[in-house]
Amino acid sequence: MLKYELLPEQLLHEGTATASDFFVPTPPPLADVLLTHEADYVHRLLHGQLTRPEERASGFPWSAALAEREITLLGGTIGCAQRVLAGAGVALNIAGGTHHAFAGRPEGFCLLNDQAVAANWLLANEPARVRQILIIDLDVHQGNGTAAIFRHEPRVFTFSMHGARNFPGRKEVSDLDLPLPDGTGDDDYLGLLADTLPRLLDEQVRPDFVFYLSGVDVLATDKLGHLALSRAGCRQRDELVLSALHQRGLPTVVCMGGGYSERIADIVEAHANTYRVAASLW
Repeated sequence: MLKYELLPEQLLHEGTATASDFFVPTPPPLADVLLTHEADYVHRLLHGQLTRPEERASGFPWSAALAEREITLLGGTIGCAQRVLAGAGVALNIAGGTHHAFAGRPEGFCLLNDQAVAANWLLANEPARVRQILIIDLDVHQGNGTAAIFRHEPRVFTFSMHGARNFPGRKEVSDLDLPLPDGTGDDDYLGLLADTLPRLLDEQVRPDFVFYLSGVDVLATDKLGHLALSRAGCRQRDELVLSALHQRGLPTVVCMGGGYSERIADIVEAHANTYRVAASLW
């Protein structure tokens, strides 16, 4: 959790961002949340009525502060989408990437699914400008909640490239899943991504809005990831994705996702690289 404090401090310290680049999100109206999540589940989450199995699945003991954080996190990703459509080109949520949350239940430290909520907000509020959304999920864990939420929504294409043997044990079916063996390193990872992404952007999906989940738990130093990317390879991943989106003029929202290396400096530096790449392009 410390990375959420250290990352903005690092970006300000090195000059990648200035204070004016940041905005503080506000919770969205409940109606916006209910475009994605079941009303009964949201009510129980907000009022401390989750069952014990649900609390265990979420990974968190319930508190009012936790519920407020989760709702505010949604506002951050919706706010990023609004700023992108207003002309920013790209916007990044230092939190976000809660891709294990399902419509009616939490899982894996995710209680509400921010990219799903923001995608549905766009479809409901910007139908003339946003007709086809691509979610690029490169966290080491499959975006199972996101895949389930959009299983029957053709306007949202879910792409997840993740560890085959990692959490969750029971995978959902994304529109495109690329499961990777343990120990996958820079060359194989980047080669597969470079072969796949242009086809999605130019042929298979042709999106007009993109969400990118840039988890850094793909690093070899990660305690939970089981892949073997170097920090340089992780930055090359971001360069590959963000350059492709920038070249095509695609509105882009990025969320940080996971990162569990032993040294907090490894996590912060890898996340900071995502911002550095974005700042160099837009």
